[in-house]
Amino acid sequence: MSGPVPAGAATLYESATQVLRRFREVRAYTEALVAPLSPEDCQVQSMPDVSPAKWHLAHTTWFFETFLLQPLLPDYRPFDPAYAVLFNSYYVGVGQRHPRAHRGLLTRPRLNEVMDYRAHVDRAMEHLMEQLAPSAWGPLVELGCQHEQQHQELILMDIKHVLSSNPLQPAYADTFELQPLGEAFGWREQPGGLYEIGHGGAGFHFDNETPRHRVWLEPFEMATRLVKAGEYTAFIADGGYHRPELWLSEGWDLVQREGWTAPLYWQEEADGWSRFTLCGRRPVDPDQAVLHVSQFEADAYARWAGARLPTEAEWEVASVHGGLHGLYNHAWQWTASAYLGYPGFMPPEGAVGEYNAKFMSNQMVLRGGSLATPDGHARATYRNFFPASARWAFSGIRLAR
Repeated sequence: MSGPVPAGAATLYESATQVLRRFREVRAYTEALVAPLSPEDCQVQSMPDVSPAKWHLAHTTWFFETFLLQPLLPDYRPFDPAYAVLFNSYYVGVGQRHPRAHRGLLTRPRLNEVMDYRAHVDRAMEHLMEQLAPSAWGPLVELGCQHEQQHQELILMDIKHVLSSNPLQPAYADTFELQPLGEAFGWREQPGGLYEIGHGGAGFHFDNETPRHRVWLEPFEMATRLVKAGEYTAFIADGGYHRPELWLSEGWDLVQREGWTAPLYWQEEADGWSRFTLCGRRPVDPDQAVLHVSQFEADAYARWAGARLPTEAEWEVASVHGGLHGLYNHAWQWTASAYLGYPGFMPPEGAVGEYNAKFMSNQMVLRGGSLATPDGHARATYRNFFPASARWAFSGIRLAR
């Protein structure tokens, strides 16, 4: 089975022992992320876009079982055949799927049974890596690890929304707090010309990062840091959410329909703004990056500030030429680019080819990484994507002009 990884991905690590170590570390980190949660926490689905933590635990396991163990290990027996439907996400080529919006209704299997499922698959994966040469499983193991790292960030995105829906406003843990943006605001000039973007050379990449290709850019400037929460409050105070001239039509309709007056999780108190965080509800720190804004809000703020959002090509070119702060450890940064295939893009054959290509419609690209992105997962060519209306991701704003 082919997948959206380079042909040489099996040589990303010097030995099978290193691949096994990475597999164990990724799997253990997922379980560490859910350790602060109760079984009840892991069950809740607070909106259709959110998946329960229990489902994330099972789906990432289903990936290894479906794409590695069943095709490659002749003596492998599935933990429970029913899981093939319950924990498939959107791989139509693999079979039936439980509706996404109803994942919170899966009270069975219990959380402890899902953990048993993970242990069952992990043991079988170790057996597979002992029995077969790395050339047989290396690329797909790496893809599975990268896929699980994506779900590690989703676990934090989703549980934050779940806990914010509780009137008690409980904290997840005293971790994943944003650090202040210490750098002064400035602009970095980038000459116009012909550039190359997209992944090239060695190392893992998803299929949507290729092929590497040329783009022509006019001269532009990129903000050296992200927009701060304190700067965003000035936009609010200036009537930003009540001025239709600042908004794209669809965004303005959404603001009116949903009654938006501030970023997601913000609440106006008698003494100022507060925001719900993974550490509980806290006062808005004006020096932290603004988080949980939609692409519509980011675009409106940019227009208010006399700037615009960068294209994804501008973001990538500027990021690799240096001088920009907070690229990967605060917030994903919205761009003005629709999520489409690069010139010459062809999805891989088979079900794994559904991984990215089928979503190239009605999505906008974000670049960078956030406080919740696992270490080593982000890179300059990484293309994240969400609908322009999405706010529960760890999304922020970097300006261009």
